This record gives sequence, C-alpha cells and structure tokens, in this order.
Amino acid sequence: MTQPISSRLCLAAALVAALAVGSMVAAERSSSAMATAATRFVNALTPDQRQQASFAFDSDERLHWHFIPTETFPRKGLLVQSMNESQRKLAQELLKAGLSQRGYLTATSIMDLETVLGALEAAGRSVEAQPRSAPLVRNPVGYFFSIFGTPSARDTWGWRVEGHHVSLHFTVVNGTLVASTPSFFGSNPAEVREGPKKGLRILGPEEDAARALLQSLDASQRTKAILDAKAPNDMLTMAKVDISPLSPSGLPAEGMNATQRDLLMKLIDVYTGYMAPDIAADRQARLRKAGVEKIGFAWAGETERGKKHYYRIQGPTFLVEYDNTQNDANHIHSVWRDFDGDFGRDLLREHLRTVAH
Repeated sequence: MTQPISSRLCLAAALVAALAVGSMVAAERSSSAMATAATRFVNALTPDQRQQASFAFDSDERLHWHFIPTETFPRKGLLVQSMNESQRKLAQELLKAGLSQRGYLTATSIMDLETVLGALEAAGRSVEAQPRSAPLVRNPVGYFFSIFGTPSARDTWGWRVEGHHVSLHFTVVNGTLVASTPSFFGSNPAEVREGPKKGLRILGPEEDAARALLQSLDASQRTKAILDAKAPNDMLTMAKVDISPLSPSGLPAEGMNATQRDLLMKLIDVYTGYMAPDIAADRQARLRKAGVEKIGFAWAGETERGKKHYYRIQGPTFLVEYDNTQNDANHIHSVWRDFDGDFGRDLLREHLRTVAH
C-alpha cells in the first residue's frame, strides 16, 4: 500500500533530522577526541616544553605557515625530536584525532621519507629547489606540534603540525565545529626509484585519480581543461594566508558526463579522505551545497606520465592545487584551501555573530 504524501514528507523530514543529529554527534566525537588528545599531550610536557608548544589563540603565529624546509622558513612549536617516547605517542594520538587512518599513514610516511631524501641528496641525486645559505638537514623527527589556546570540549582553540612537506591546521570553534585548512601534503621524491623503498608513491592516488579523469575527456573537453602546455614551477597560491579563486577554472562539472563527474568526485575524495570521517563529510557537504556542477578541473603541462604537470580543482568554496614539476617531475606539492574557511575564519565569524561577548 502506498503511503500518503504527508506521511512520506514526515518520514523524509525525520530522516534528514536524524542524519543532521548523527553528523553533529560525529563532529562532537571528533572535536572531543582532539580536545582529549591535546590535553593529554600538553599535560605530559615539561614546563619548558609546554612554553615552546603553547601560543595564544589570537597570536599571529597561528597564521604563520609554509611547507618548505625549516632552514628556509623558521618555525616555532615543539619538535618531535625534543619529545621523549611517551610524549611522541601522545603527539601521534593527537595527529590521529584529526586524520583518517589513510591520512595518518600519509603524514607519517612523508615524515619518514626525509631519510630517503637525505640519502639521495648525500649521493648528489636530488636537490631541493629552494634558496638557502646552508645545507638542509633531512630529519624525520624535525616536525613541530603547536597548540593555540586551551584545548577544550566547549571553547575555541586550535592546533598545528608542520614541517617539510606537511602542514596541517585545525581550528575548533565552540567546542564542536572543526575547520581543517590549509592542509598540505608534499612528497620528494614523488616515486622512490631505488633502494629498499623502491616503488613507493606516497601521493600516488592524487596523480592517478587526476589522470583517470583527464584521460576520460574528449578533444573538446580537453581544450577547456588544459590551460597551458607548460606546467607552472609550483602551486600558484603557495603559502599565501589569503587566497582568491584562480582563473580560468577549467572544465566545469556541468560540462562532464555522469562517468566523468564520478571520476571528479573520486579525485576530490582522495583529498577529503585524508581527514577524520566527520571532517571529510563536512568538506563534502559544503562543496555539494555550493554546487557540484560549478566545480572545475584544470590541467597544465604535459599529459604523458613522468612529465611535468599541474592541476587544480576549484569550486565556489574551495581550491585544490597539485604540482609535480621539480626534480624532473618527481616532487609533489598539493594543498586544500577554503576561500572563506582557512584557519576557521568562517566558523569564527559565525560564532562571534551568534554568541554574546
């Protein structure tokens, strides 16, 4: 028997409400896990370590970020190298609270890759394309943990993990809302071509998913998607604090068929999937609300694998940039940015608008 329309509408409304509550509960679990992990981490530090790791939430340091080596971009925070074993485990638990299992493995694999890069440079087979006055030290424990404000399940605070090729930023507003950008991952080498880790491609999914989409495009679509036969030397936005949409945006999803739109969403999933499940779901919900059909895919550089290439994915609310040109196309930089949400700006603005201070 067919249900009356009013009953179906009530059922749909109840389902939407249940999903909303479920999402809120998941978000509260994630932010609560961050607060718990950060509190345990801070409490385990010595007074001197705590001073190194802790900053006021509204300090300029919270917006101080980059992905290049510390020798060329001095950083503050508490080095993993300066932690004892139990403190390192607590730092790892904090990192796990913000990332999915895949995201955590990616971050820690990039840190460990410093040993491979150091060996390659010692043998004269790789050079970091950054200006410097002194040799770079490749150190898998040369990463900084920073806490902004006081970790809390009800108040506003933030945390950051940063070093060469890893820059992760989390802002918790009102104890429940979580912002997770900028989020940067890089890899040098992009593919390990010799030694015991030969064949390792930490950021392989970022390239492979983009190539699958590019290869699915017909000649007319490629004309819109491929902006230039030459790839830029690096990401265009680099480590700017404020960014705006890039132009042109490339081939929009509304100009793709169903299979291609599915490939586009799979590519986006590579990036959202680095985050804890509720944070990833929030990213997806925002871009869908703004309109999937408005998301553009753009490519620059050669299309043959192993050659220098660049791409970006851009929607009304976000930008993904990926570049693999340095070290003869074996050095990846990639980032997710939110135009209005980096460093939790949109959440903080809404919080101030709705809460008396």
